[in-house]
Amino acid sequence: MQAGLQRPCSWPAIEPVTSHSTYEILESGMVLMKNYISLMDQAEIVNICHKLGVGPGGFCQPTYNSGHKSQLQRMCFGRNWDPETRYKERYRSDGSEPPPVPEEFIPLVETTIQDAQAHINSNVEIPSMSPDVCLVNFYTSTSRLGLHQDRDESSNRLRRGLPVVSISIGDSAEFLYGFTHTTDECNSRKVLLESGDALIFGGKSRLVFHGVKTILPNTAPLSLLQKTMLRPGRLSLTFRQF
Repeated sequence: MQAGLQRPCSWPAIEPVTSHSTYEILESGMVLMKNYISLMDQAEIVNICHKLGVGPGGFCQPTYNSGHKSQLQRMCFGRNWDPETRYKERYRSDGSEPPPVPEEFIPLVETTIQDAQAHINSNVEIPSMSPDVCLVNFYTSTSRLGLHQDRDESSNRLRRGLPVVSISIGDSAEFLYGFTHTTDECNSRKVLLESGDALIFGGKSRLVFHGVKTILPNTAPLSLLQKTMLRPGRLSLTFRQF
C-alpha cells in the first residue's frame, strides 16, 4: 500500500454501523453483513494496517518451497502464519515476528460476532470468540485465492467451531464457498464482498471451503481512496482465535 494519512495519536474505538447494514444468512453459522463498517472506520483500519505494514513484521510476499511467490501481499498479527509452515514458526524468514492484534480491532470483532448471533438468535451456530490472530491480505486486480479450508488453528478451537471473521475493504471481490470435500469451483456458490462488508463463518460452517475468484477493479469507494490513498485492490482482514 502507498502511504496514507498519518494515524492520530488516539482514535476512538472502531464501531460497526449496524443501522445501515443488512444481514444474509448463507448457511448455518455463516452470515454476510453488508455495509457493516462505516467509511470512516474503514479508513482507520487501512491506516492502522499501513502503519504496521511498513514496519518489522509488515507486508511481504511469501514464497513457496517450489520457489513460486504468493499472489498476495500478506501481514500477520498475533502469530506468524506461512503457507508452507502454517503456524509452526514464530519468526519469518527475515527474522521478524508479527505485532499483536491491534487493540482497536478486538472490540470490533467481538461486536460483529454478537450482531451475527442476534440475527440468527443463537450463539450455538456461531460461538463467541476473542481474536488473538489475524491474517491481513492485500489483493491486486489480478490476485486470486484458491479454494481452501482454514484449519490450522488449535484442535480445540476448531472442534468448538469458533468463527472466522473476515472484513473487506477496497475493491469488491467475488467470493466462493462450498461444503463438499472438493476444490472444484464449479460446485461452489458465489457472493460479492464489497468494501465495508463483514463475513462470519463458524459452527457447522467453520471448515467451509472458500476462496477469492476475482477482484473487480475500480469498485472501491472514492471517498475511501481519498482518505487513505489505498492502492487499487482489496484489503482483507481475517480474525481468528488460535
